[in-house]
Amino acid sequence: MSEFLQFLFLGLGQGAIYATLAVALVIIYRATGLLNFAQGEMAMFCTFVIWMAWDAGLPFPLAVLVGMAFGFVMGAVIQLAIIAPVTKRAHGNPLPVVMVTIGLFLALSSLAPIIWGTDAKVFPVAFGEGSIELFGASITHRVLGTLAILGLEVVVLWLIFQRTRLGLAMRAVASNEESSALAGVPVGRMLMIGWGMAAAFGALAGGLAAYVGLTNTLMLVPLIYAFAAATLGGFDSPGGAVVGGLVVGVVTELSAHYIPFIGNDLKLLPAFLLILIVLLVRPQGLFGKRQVVRV
Repeated sequence: MSEFLQFLFLGLGQGAIYATLAVALVIIYRATGLLNFAQGEMAMFCTFVIWMAWDAGLPFPLAVLVGMAFGFVMGAVIQLAIIAPVTKRAHGNPLPVVMVTIGLFLALSSLAPIIWGTDAKVFPVAFGEGSIELFGASITHRVLGTLAILGLEVVVLWLIFQRTRLGLAMRAVASNEESSALAGVPVGRMLMIGWGMAAAFGALAGGLAAYVGLTNTLMLVPLIYAFAAATLGGFDSPGGAVVGGLVVGVVTELSAHYIPFIGNDLKLLPAFLLILIVLLVRPQGLFGKRQVVRV
């Protein structure tokens, strides 16, 4: 039992990181109806900024805030300077914008080693190296802290979207851009804020994940898990992304340990199977809303 709990706790810790990145994917999807394939690389870029701030002497929590602020500005600028013009010229065709996000993925992945080199950067472990015993298993401070951060993120998002005029405006734009514009909602500004928030949460995910060593490939695998989490929970449900991330993390770790042919070499397999099964059985995800189109 203690062995099962050990891997359960490990999966929850990893799942919280996937959930944080999945929430970023959901924010952009709800705002634009598009998938941002550059989300992981944007998070990686911001994590290097966190490392620079920490290496310059800032306390790690403050360095993370600096990286999140950089991410917010980065996301807003990308939306304003690149995504918005392409969207305007695409006339409702999502393919050009998707191709732009893939181009951003390649550009940021190539630019990072030019700026920071290819050697892995030593990164602090968030919340320290300690652990506590719980039901006969050891759970690290990192896992507990990561879960606490995820819980705080959920509360902050709920407050923003349900209790502020900003959240109301963002939900209105996500529902119907044209009607929102006619009602006086600054659609462009709301989309910029949505991209900025997504990039900031991505930076947070990168800061939590970089304890393994910071390289330009840091967020490649977590992005796949994040897509699996968002698919499982529903791309229009931030809460679903959180649940999906935790489920993906736990299933991945338990499968790798208890199913011999999977092991560490095929840890991505359960995530791909989850995506396939959900798309076949419930395409909108467990918590997503089914879209009804009248003809």
